[in-house]
Amino acid sequence: MAGLAGLFLGILLERAGIPYTIYERATEIKPLGGVMCLSPNILTAFEQLGLYEELMSFSKRGREGYFYSDQLNIIATSIGLPADEKTPSHKIHLAKRILSFEQDQEGITVTLGDNATVRGDILVGADGAHSAVRSHLYKTLDKQGLLPKSDTEAMSVGYISLVGTTDALDPIRYPCVLQEECDTVFIIGDGSTPYTWATFTVPGNKICWNVVIQLGLSSLADEDVGSADWVAQDNQKMLDAIRHFKTTYGTLGDLFDATQIDRVSKVAFEDKLFETWNYDRVVLIGDAAHKLLPSTGAGAVNAMQDAVLLVNHIFDISVTNFENVQAALSGYKDERFEAVKEQYPQSYISAKLMYGHTLMERILRHIILNWMPKSVQKKQLSRDTAYRPQANFLPPAPKRGTLETIPQWPSKRVQKEEDEARKRAASL
Repeated sequence: MAGLAGLFLGILLERAGIPYTIYERATEIKPLGGVMCLSPNILTAFEQLGLYEELMSFSKRGREGYFYSDQLNIIATSIGLPADEKTPSHKIHLAKRILSFEQDQEGITVTLGDNATVRGDILVGADGAHSAVRSHLYKTLDKQGLLPKSDTEAMSVGYISLVGTTDALDPIRYPCVLQEECDTVFIIGDGSTPYTWATFTVPGNKICWNVVIQLGLSSLADEDVGSADWVAQDNQKMLDAIRHFKTTYGTLGDLFDATQIDRVSKVAFEDKLFETWNYDRVVLIGDAAHKLLPSTGAGAVNAMQDAVLLVNHIFDISVTNFENVQAALSGYKDERFEAVKEQYPQSYISAKLMYGHTLMERILRHIILNWMPKSVQKKQLSRDTAYRPQANFLPPAPKRGTLETIPQWPSKRVQKEEDEARKRAASL
């Protein structure tokens, strides 16, 4: 099943020469309505794939962000680090909803919404926070008494967000859109306004905007989060209530008026670290396995890191028998789980700093943004960007900058091939 993680997984499988097919529930792949931030943690993999230059051609670098009060008084400046193949379309099948799957010793059979069935060695659930693959897998495991209790509990929801991207703007009125680097601004409401709103300049003379509402402090937001259907009219109601909020470009209303309403999305900020990522021939990646709050901007990066390491372990399978597949998928989880788990405490703290509006959260924000030494912030940022997994089956990307990176598990297959090559050379 597709999604960002699934599409990136397809690119990696293509380069590794591993056969695959992608099934996506949506009827078309639409452009993102918001901004996606990618850190150095995944850019090395893009470079290995020969996609780095193309990525940078439609991206803007972001080195610093500015925090303002709702009266546009600057609060703080964030710290930034100094600078440092596509999936063939015929392998992507749209409008394909998964109904069920059955596993056995020889493979796995998936039944799709049109009652068609497909057969393969491994099923990857890369279908997001409300994964159909995970849902079916967990129901099966729960009936067998094999599902941890924590995996049966619902994800927590603390915030909801409205996000959109304007049409192309007039550079005379919005000169910031011509800047080479992304102009990143966060504006935090006062105690009576439980909102945080942000703007990012993106290619095409556009501005992406994002409004985050903390639940429990806004009746308008609390009513919306329980709604099963979020439609454009409901979004418009909330937009009308906050259009007077100030930005460094005028008001939010100015940006809303330049944004097509059907390109505005409402998203619940859910979070949960699932314990069960794999069972037999099924494996979960991205939000299907671990849903992080977006406060650290690491969701997309983690999804693609999952794809890199999963393909590394699949690449090492010499024969796709049941035992080898199990070992590969378990090895993927063993290598990834702790690295993901370590990010949750920081995501909670970052959410409180950026989106929190209780008294204690405002005090915490004031202390950290005003009193924490820049050296401590830089040290934390360096630690966060040290984890940069790469594809073991491709030549490593050249080292950039001075930061030391965390070593990853080596490829057993590559090591074996290198050992055999050395033995052949020695026998000559």
